[in-house]
Amino acid sequence: MSMTTGSGRGYSAEINVTPMIDILLVLLIIFMVIVPVTPRGLAALAPHPAKGDAPRDPRAIVVQLLHSPGQVPAYKINETAYAKSDLLPKLTAVYANRAERVMFVKADDGIEFRYVAEVIDIGRAANVDHIGLMTPRIMAGE
Repeated sequence: MSMTTGSGRGYSAEINVTPMIDILLVLLIIFMVIVPVTPRGLAALAPHPAKGDAPRDPRAIVVQLLHSPGQVPAYKINETAYAKSDLLPKLTAVYANRAERVMFVKADDGIEFRYVAEVIDIGRAANVDHIGLMTPRIMAGE
């Protein structure tokens, strides 16, 4: 605020803020009315598991190749022995109802890689999505 003395004939260089305050108050009232009306978020429904599905088997499927000197390797699926010709039907049956199609291949040291590659191919033919190779655990200091 400034006061002028004298006759008052001169021009004043001050900004008249009264109209600006009026506009600010009107905008403030408008925003105070609009904000509570706007939605805060979207309503989302999370999917629930379907009833009647087969229970999930949490066990991992491990196909083992056991070394037998001078012969073809012996095959096991989770500690149950199978012939090589029975691997594909058994794996296809196991993975028919599974959502997670993960298989591990574990081979003894003396196994040639071609046998491991054949098991990987059998797994792919049984519609396995992910195939992992298990290696022996190496302890520190060995």
